[in-house]
Amino acid sequence: MKISKTFGKTFALAALLSATAIAGAEAHVTFLNKEATQESTILATLQLPHGCDGKATTEVRIKLPEGFVFAKPQPKAGWELEVIKGDYQKTYDNHGDKVKAGAVEIRWKNGNLSDDFYDTFVIQGKVSGVEAGTSLAFPVTQMCGDTVEAWDQVAKEGGDAHGMKSPAPMLKVVAGEDHGHGHDDMAGMDMSGMSGMGAAAPAGEVVKAGDLEVSGGFAKAMLPGQPVGGGFFTVKNNGQTDDRLLSVTSPAAGEVQIHEMVTKDNVMRMRQLKDGIGIAAGQTLKLEPGNLHLMFQKVKTPFKQGETVPVTLTFEKAGKVDLVLQVLSAQGK
Repeated sequence: MKISKTFGKTFALAALLSATAIAGAEAHVTFLNKEATQESTILATLQLPHGCDGKATTEVRIKLPEGFVFAKPQPKAGWELEVIKGDYQKTYDNHGDKVKAGAVEIRWKNGNLSDDFYDTFVIQGKVSGVEAGTSLAFPVTQMCGDTVEAWDQVAKEGGDAHGMKSPAPMLKVVAGEDHGHGHDDMAGMDMSGMSGMGAAAPAGEVVKAGDLEVSGGFAKAMLPGQPVGGGFFTVKNNGQTDDRLLSVTSPAAGEVQIHEMVTKDNVMRMRQLKDGIGIAAGQTLKLEPGNLHLMFQKVKTPFKQGETVPVTLTFEKAGKVDLVLQVLSAQGK
């Protein structure tokens, strides 16, 4: 019996230590997939397992390393989005264009992720000009009100990061065939500020409701599995009275939000317009990439080029208007 009790205590202690080790491993902020192929476009999915000492997470900042370029963050419902832009150390090829600057830091702000829940934060980007075997560090700052957790420790070359208290999330670059291009043409949301692309969209159907004329509706193709999409259209107010777009719904998404994107001092900010958008009498309102747009949340099936997305627009005075958006390529062409 003594042997049995001793074994029981030993087994319980071993189980406790094992559970503690597992909890410790899961406590760090890490990427869902920790490897990326050379010259590939990926979805870097950051896992946030908890808050700060029991407090809810209100802001997440990710610094992007050299070699992770053309970054486009995935918006999150209930969070404001900021993209800090700066110069790259090198010049990168983007389908024949020489690119010397882009996103260097992503910030999701003014959210509320309870310590009781787990969530992910996603950035699409290309791993370029990086040798196989290299590990790219993405320092993360997790903010919970006044409390700050910095996940920014990086082991020296050849060192072990397992003993670190707050290691930065890492992506290990592995060898892969260079096909000369990534999958940028399949990108979901174009965050590059191409505000002129809306004018190039085919007109599609024109819908009239009272004094309003809605036209040029289109959406962008999305990556398989991506839950967020973008939509655009033009509203012309031919009347003598102001109107307002209050809300948008679609059977293709769990929620449709109206968003504004503004770039100032090399910082791009995106926020939800919960009160809608006003359309002044005699004026034309354009929702276009890099500016005002629709944000489709919890998309049931990713939008594919050549398909259509039905939406219902609700205006303060004109009432409900049904519109069909044509799905164009991810580049809006």
